[in-house]
Amino acid sequence: MTNRRDFLRRASLLGVGGALMGRGGQWLAASPVVTRTNAKQLGLQIYSLGRELAADVPGGLKKVAQMGYTVLELAGYSPEGRIGQTPMAEFKKYADDAGLRIASSHLNPPIRGGYTPENLPEIKEFWKKATDHHAAIGVKYLIQPGQPRTLSVEETSWVCEVFNEAGKIAKAGGLLWGYHNHSGEFARVTPGGTEALTGRPGFGRRDPEGTRLIYDLFLEKTDPSLVLFELDVYWAVMGQYDPVAYMKKHPDRIRLLHIKDVAVLGESGMMNFQKIYEVAYANGIEDFYVELENYAGGTQFEGVKGCADYLLAAPFVK
Repeated sequence: MTNRRDFLRRASLLGVGGALMGRGGQWLAASPVVTRTNAKQLGLQIYSLGRELAADVPGGLKKVAQMGYTVLELAGYSPEGRIGQTPMAEFKKYADDAGLRIASSHLNPPIRGGYTPENLPEIKEFWKKATDHHAAIGVKYLIQPGQPRTLSVEETSWVCEVFNEAGKIAKAGGLLWGYHNHSGEFARVTPGGTEALTGRPGFGRRDPEGTRLIYDLFLEKTDPSLVLFELDVYWAVMGQYDPVAYMKKHPDRIRLLHIKDVAVLGESGMMNFQKIYEVAYANGIEDFYVELENYAGGTQFEGVKGCADYLLAAPFVK
């Protein structure tokens, strides 16, 4: 499974030093925040701020709004009905006070290892409780960002059945359920296999017969009426696949995007954000969320502000 901790390792390969989070007292002292008036709808995944936001949730959300963000995607949900240490109703009030709308949330069932028929009841119970909690504060999307164990075609197919069950539960509660990728979903699995195959085949190297890309199986074997996809464009690139090609091929399945770069948007030069936005708008996508991993250039707030500045200045962002 590829998760967020892998970012530090990957970033070091790209010449970007990882910085530990936890500088909650360091806000935007280096450059005062000026409230902007703009028509652009900018979304932010609050994971981008980590402990810095937790240090002062109401004040931090006001700073986010002042940067130009208008929509939030939550992270840090617990079945006790909290976002981090903040009760969800209280977090919603802080967002309302800042003029921010909460539209989406990232959350994972507390299951270690693979999904099995034995732990399916626990997974379903988690999604029932999560649906109730999020419906109460007006959230539209429940998004799973963690990849379960997928070591074979059969195990991946079973995971898709579990995704469908989660989608049914969310739909019954009036919400939409989706899946967010990292790079691990662009590995390949074989029938009866015991490990995923990484690295694209080539130079005469062939995969065994029946080998499938995990992400393709997720798209193929989940019910379109129950499961949508939030494509993280950066992690698709890190998985050696083209996010634009996936959006063109699956315009009805990919309904949200994570807008992400090595660090601050646009600085690496490796992400073609203009083309990504053009195809997204053509597909009718309306939900875009900036995500910034551990930022070495300053505080997380400063990095998130840099991302907002880039999008506000970009002529291709509506």
